[in-house]
Amino acid sequence: MNLSSISAEALQSLVAHKLRTFLMMIGTVVAVSALTVILTMEKGTQIEVAKRVESFGTRLIKINAGGGKGYTKPQPDVTTLRLEDADAIRSSLAGWDIVTSVAQRNNMPTKVGDKQSTASVYAVDADWHEAMDWPAAQGDGISGDDTATLARVCVLGADLAKSLFGNENPVGSDIYIGKVRFAVKGVLIRHDVTPGGENENIRAVIPLTTGMRRLYNQDHLSYIRVRMESAAQVPAAAKEIRQLLHERHHIVPPQEDDFSVVTAGEVAEAARGISLTLVRLLMALAGLALLVSGAVMMNILLLGVSQRRREIGLRRAIGATRRDVFMQFLCESLTITLLGAAVGSLLGWAVSALLPRVTKLKAGVSWEPFALAAACAIVIGVLFGLLPAHRAARLNPVDNLR
Repeated sequence: MNLSSISAEALQSLVAHKLRTFLMMIGTVVAVSALTVILTMEKGTQIEVAKRVESFGTRLIKINAGGGKGYTKPQPDVTTLRLEDADAIRSSLAGWDIVTSVAQRNNMPTKVGDKQSTASVYAVDADWHEAMDWPAAQGDGISGDDTATLARVCVLGADLAKSLFGNENPVGSDIYIGKVRFAVKGVLIRHDVTPGGENENIRAVIPLTTGMRRLYNQDHLSYIRVRMESAAQVPAAAKEIRQLLHERHHIVPPQEDDFSVVTAGEVAEAARGISLTLVRLLMALAGLALLVSGAVMMNILLLGVSQRRREIGLRRAIGATRRDVFMQFLCESLTITLLGAAVGSLLGWAVSALLPRVTKLKAGVSWEPFALAAACAIVIGVLFGLLPAHRAARLNPVDNLR
């Protein structure tokens, strides 16, 4: 018999015993669907990482007030990061393009007439717009003259301008931030919501000197942003900045840092969310489930060999060879695992499409889960189908027909 005839016989046998086929296939469906979800979530995490790295900038180094490892946010209660630190970086570090300082306050009250809101307020150097690649869509940005004269001017984020002024052009109007009156100088171009879900358009940008002396009454910074001339310089520059600030802040290991240096690498590490260890563990569990499903299928097939002795004997009596019987049972096991992999892949894809709607997890559809599912199905089908196929082929046809 040729392979197509053997495959047809195997398929007819599976269709004739639907419950047995379902019981053999269900384990593969569950394992492959779990594996598909894990891989699509991992792919989504990789996409999220790429977006965050792109958003942060591969040439950027951020020095935050407050210690910590990896991607940390500035800590408002830490007052050790100063303008002098930014000046020292400018004078000591080679290969920098922009060094800009920021003093930030969150949830500050803003008011125009009877309209009120809260916003993050960023007191910045004049080169902040270039460092952030964030120019004004209307009016102008913060200038060197504004910082030199402690000007009470501000540039609003698009959503803050919308909430306070509606559809009116706010440029030239006055706004209160806290208890200080500012003249609106411009409106920033709209930014997309960050990969982490943060809306950066609810902000006000003011001159650094104005913020530190007239609004915040402080002499420390929230963070310093350094843009290097090339991404290749970032690792060495980050190490040099750490050493410089250790000397300036008189920090001697094992004393903890009162600052953190963040690069695109730290952003990527934090954005992964699901650690590599967890992903490996989940994949190992899915692989174990596949092995268990293969073992269940093998035992049911072995039971089927005993129940189908007369069928096997009859086929041998009318001319089927041992090889034909062997190939039929092997085709049955392969068909079961391939069908299970197909159904499991579709189920896993459906779950992966649903998860981002009800959770914060991201999914990324690609060909890898489907290829891996097919490969696993073939391996499991062959590995656990060999013993039943061999036992069926070795049965004596005369004994089977008695």
